[in-house]
Amino acid sequence: MAFLKEFKEFAIKGNVMDMAVGVIIGGAFGKIVSSLVNDILMPPIGALLGNTDFTQLKVVIKRAAEEGGEAITWNYGNFIQQCVDFTILAFCIFVMVKMMNRIIKKKEAAPAPVPAPSKEEQLLAEIRDLLKEQLKK
Repeated sequence: MAFLKEFKEFAIKGNVMDMAVGVIIGGAFGKIVSSLVNDILMPPIGALLGNTDFTQLKVVIKRAAEEGGEAITWNYGNFIQQCVDFTILAFCIFVMVKMMNRIIKKKEAAPAPVPAPSKEEQLLAEIRDLLKEQLKK
């Protein structure tokens, strides 16, 4: 029973929802970055390298048999593509975290607004000031 109670407290705190939102947004962000890499960045890079499509780069280890067998290939181009995707995604996340940390630091550095004194506090301050004036006389 303690395990279920602990899980219920964990789920109610919002940690699960925050994590779920992060996973969903991260998945969508990953698709955006993949599109950026595949559709925007890699075509010009491939053109500069002689119209190379990195995902098609491979080494044939064993040729296909005449009877419909499949060739065995080492697809190193796809690995290069995934490494570029990861590097750009990691950089984007780094920049986002850096911006969030800067915003949090600014919030912490900003002084909290001082609440106006209540009427009781104002009255007590006036009494204190009057007593100080009387003691000076």
